[in-house]
Amino acid sequence: MTNQKPYIIGITGGSGSGKTTIIKLLRETFGEKELSLVSQDNYYRPREEQEIDENGVVNFDLPNCIDHSKFLADINALRSGKSIELPEYTFNNALATPRMIKVDSTPIIIVEGLFVFFYEELRELMDLKVYVDASDIVKIKRRINRDQTERNYPIDDVLYRYEYHVTPAFESYILPYKKMADIVINNEHSYEQALEVLKGFIRNKIIPQ
Repeated sequence: MTNQKPYIIGITGGSGSGKTTIIKLLRETFGEKELSLVSQDNYYRPREEQEIDENGVVNFDLPNCIDHSKFLADINALRSGKSIELPEYTFNNALATPRMIKVDSTPIIIVEGLFVFFYEELRELMDLKVYVDASDIVKIKRRINRDQTERNYPIDDVLYRYEYHVTPAFESYILPYKKMADIVINNEHSYEQALEVLKGFIRNKIIPQ
């Protein structure tokens, strides 16, 4: 891929669908000079700029929660061969000190997040669009486990957000764009075969023919 623009792979899916696990395995397979990741999570606007629902709960599951302009500008910078730096999102943990993340322009760039298919300008930059799918019951089990174990959220808070924020957002801003995906990975039980296909595809893009 010498002297070629990076090949951009967009990966989306509902909360708990398994995007993070699949992307982690891809990053472990390819070197840091071959593949880089830009996560939409690191572009959340500050808590004070987020919308509050009728019960006074901050809603982090809307497209406008993300600083889309900054996100798009950084993807374009990487696409033109430049590196970017940004603070890591700490999921509103006041005790955590965000570390600075440097992302280099590499032959393969993965762009991931809940709303990466929602914005047309971003979709147009993607060379391959991947949708990770799973049933609602599987997704909510994963979400409960993640939010309680990794983020220490109370179960009542997790369930409230899933019913009133996560599900409506999924139905409005994520699921309708599944039909635009080039590849749909069924992550209900196992994703190994689909992952191997994706790895093979990426290898073909990295290794000069």
